[in-house]
Amino acid sequence: MTLGQILAAILLAMAVSAAGTWQVQDWRMGKKLAEQAGLQKDDMAAISNAASAQVRAEQERRLTLEQKLSGQDQQHTKELFDAQRNQARLRDQLATADVRLSVLLAEDPASGCNVPATTSTGGVVHAARRAQLDPAHAQRIIAITDTGDQGLIALRACQAYVRVITR
Repeated sequence: MTLGQILAAILLAMAVSAAGTWQVQDWRMGKKLAEQAGLQKDDMAAISNAASAQVRAEQERRLTLEQKLSGQDQQHTKELFDAQRNQARLRDQLATADVRLSVLLAEDPASGCNVPATTSTGGVVHAARRAQLDPAHAQRIIAITDTGDQGLIALRACQAYVRVITR
């Protein structure tokens, strides 16, 4: 074997050794990259699962809130309808003179006011002087109380809505 052949053999051995080292390094790097890709895949799956669970929980909360609000809306609508029905019945009774509105008169002998008073044996306040209101005035009073009742019902509905939303 000549010196050139020995050198060629040495260079060949070095090249084969370097190529093997690179292949081992490439294999190790590929393995690391595959491990990192697997970890990233697992992390992305965990993030995706957490996000979908959060979306489901938020949808359930919103559905529960909508159901509560719907129930309260039905309740307040029923209250408003009942109040309007009662007011209409009272107006009808006033119009047909089935019911008369009266006011309790204060006992003030110094005033000298002679308001005609009606007394009834079935009254709530015994031996008190009362004056009956004109039916037109009674109708206006009922209209005012009807508007007030509607306002109070609407206010309660708004307060209930705010309570539900802020919880």
